[in-house]
Amino acid sequence: MTRMGMGSCISRKARKVRRAGLLPDWGLAFVLLLVMPLALLAQPLNADVVYLQGSANPTFNLRFTELLQQQLGPETEVRRFSSLQTFEGPPGPVITLGQEALTRVLEASTQRQVLALLIDSDTLAGVAENSGIAISTIWYDPPLLRQALIGRTILPQASRMALLARPGDAGRYEPLLDELADYGIEARVFLVTGDDSLIPTLSRALSFGDFLLATPDDAIYNPRTIKHILLTTYRRNRLVIGPSHAFIRAGVLASSYVPLPDYAARAAQYVREWQRTGNLPEPSYPDSFSIEINRQVARSLNLPLPDREQIVEEVRALLRQSTMEVRP
Repeated sequence: MTRMGMGSCISRKARKVRRAGLLPDWGLAFVLLLVMPLALLAQPLNADVVYLQGSANPTFNLRFTELLQQQLGPETEVRRFSSLQTFEGPPGPVITLGQEALTRVLEASTQRQVLALLIDSDTLAGVAENSGIAISTIWYDPPLLRQALIGRTILPQASRMALLARPGDAGRYEPLLDELADYGIEARVFLVTGDDSLIPTLSRALSFGDFLLATPDDAIYNPRTIKHILLTTYRRNRLVIGPSHAFIRAGVLASSYVPLPDYAARAAQYVREWQRTGNLPEPSYPDSFSIEINRQVARSLNLPLPDREQIVEEVRALLRQSTMEVRP
């Protein structure tokens, strides 16, 4: 029975007692003061709460909220975050969708822990250093090792891979190059020093690599440059993997991504961990993923492709093998 239902039941019983002449009006009030708290104690005062600051896309916000609520169940309420909840309201972390949403929550000077979704590593590093609050994330951009293994699975004979990077970012790819060596892939980073050097650098990279691994670097891969990159690549009979499935329609051959229901399920796991321990887990990639493929591009390159499910399973097998090999 709901609190309202219990209260109504108690009120009806009290009115019957009063009509029987057993209690005056002040006595009725006294009885209600006694029994109503007991009725409320029989119900939880408030459910666990998680707050959500959405993106500028209301349709996406609604869909994510529905998926998150399904995963959390009725015991946890997903509430829209507002500045009033900066310090007030039931305890609970804040989930933000995108960089703008994260900025708005931080501008509210909240002290709640934040699960920042749909942001990149540079954004997280910058805000975590300056905000002074606990911020975690679930990475949405696919890990580069997985992307590279997709290229290797599609081209089993591939032994070399090329990457483009700005001079200041070259060092961040060194761990990836070391990992790829364990898979028999020689990878090399080619430096793009400016807009004028993009295509000449790309041509050198394509002379080396069997395929190009595109990285989530907006300065290199963006709506203004992607057409020129793809035309140059396919004229050299090379393929492009990544940087995300959003580029598939533009002409990229393949990329992995995390389906939104899986992403929401992972977010729910973080919320439950907060409810259990009071802390959000460390940033991580979701374990599940899928692959999107541009089959029209594959036909243009005369490239036979396995089924998507087969590519996913082969990549997972490679990743499991690598994990088993590094165990003591």
